[in-house]
Amino acid sequence: MPDGVLEHAHDHDGDHSHRYMVHRHRDVTGGTARATVFGVSDGLVSNVALILGVAAAEPDQSSVIIAGVAGLLAGATSMAAGEYVSMKAQSELVERELAIERRSLRRQPDAEIEELAAVYRERGLDDEQAHEMATAVMDDPEVALEVHAREELGVDPSDTGHPVAAAASSFVAFALGALIPLLPWFFGSGTAAIVASSVLGLIATATVGIVLARFTERSIVRTALRQVTWAVVACSATFAIGTWLGTLT
Repeated sequence: MPDGVLEHAHDHDGDHSHRYMVHRHRDVTGGTARATVFGVSDGLVSNVALILGVAAAEPDQSSVIIAGVAGLLAGATSMAAGEYVSMKAQSELVERELAIERRSLRRQPDAEIEELAAVYRERGLDDEQAHEMATAVMDDPEVALEVHAREELGVDPSDTGHPVAAAASSFVAFALGALIPLLPWFFGSGTAAIVASSVLGLIATATVGIVLARFTERSIVRTALRQVTWAVVACSATFAIGTWLGTLT
């Protein structure tokens, strides 16, 4: 017997019904998981690069800490604001299209039946079956809206995204990632702190890659290596620029 999940549900009359799911899916449309992964990754790469760039130019402990904290706050706030604005705009666009669809279902039910029947015919049903299914869907306005939204817009009308949750996840994740390479500077300075920041940043970046690979079921080595490679490129560039600027001041 295949693994599965038996879920209980209620119909509109309050009766119990059962729905069997072959497997559960992660929520990959809400934006929170994506915002968290990108937040940690961006916080790590951007702040370790900033810290190394500043340290290369001026390895004073207080200067690096000020720059690192400023980078953490600025980056976390910016990313949270950007995530909120983008997801809010997307949510409002979807809600607008749903309002148009809801109005059309109310004013042009026959045309909407034919539109849905055409979709079912494209999927292999004959004319009679397609029309029967489309008519049955239209019996319940909420079901009709859900089906039309999924078929025409590819969205779930009950889940149009969570901008606040995504923004909060972005802020916390970015701040956490940005804090990791900054920690050594609270306890030391100079070459030792530079090395410690670099090592912590690379370990954390590889860990993000491993977690992402597990989440997406992709190659752990390839995903971790990709994360680390971009981090090394960014850090090397800023360290070189910082060293050059240090010689000019």
